[in-house]
Amino acid sequence: MRALPLTVPVLAAALLLTACDGGGGDGKSGSACEIGEVSVQIGSASVAPAAGDTGEIPVSITNQSAACTLDRFPSAVLSGGGKEATVPAPKGAKAQKLKLAKGDSASFSISYVRGADGAENALAAQTVKITLPGTDTSRSFPWKYGPIAGKADGSGPDASVSAFQQVGD
Repeated sequence: MRALPLTVPVLAAALLLTACDGGGGDGKSGSACEIGEVSVQIGSASVAPAAGDTGEIPVSITNQSAACTLDRFPSAVLSGGGKEATVPAPKGAKAQKLKLAKGDSASFSISYVRGADGAENALAAQTVKITLPGTDTSRSFPWKYGPIAGKADGSGPDASVSAFQQVGD
């Protein structure tokens, strides 16, 4: 007899077993990271000292729960003086998908050009609201870095959010 009848079921079983993720947990290993299950902190900023200068605000995320995924760009919304503006990702930038196990960290930054105090096209931001991709939960932080210059074409603030970067190993 040939070994074919036994070989096919064994190979099929092996394929099925290797397709399992082995997580065995609550099935959330691929779910989006959500504020409340991850901590979000704004770090020490490189503040733009004068109008026209560029500043950078680092934002760190540490997973405190089950494994989760950061996919796409974070959302940052600046508000103040009755105005609100979403901070875009730079044109042509590509986000990377990061999986965070419990205890893992990632970061992104908000870059901005400082505007002149009282300038008509500047956004006198008072808060920045951070939302992680794939969720609706947000967290607001005070914006203590001065007004944000408007883009020359009037399309919004001269600011951008970077892609997520893995922190550590």
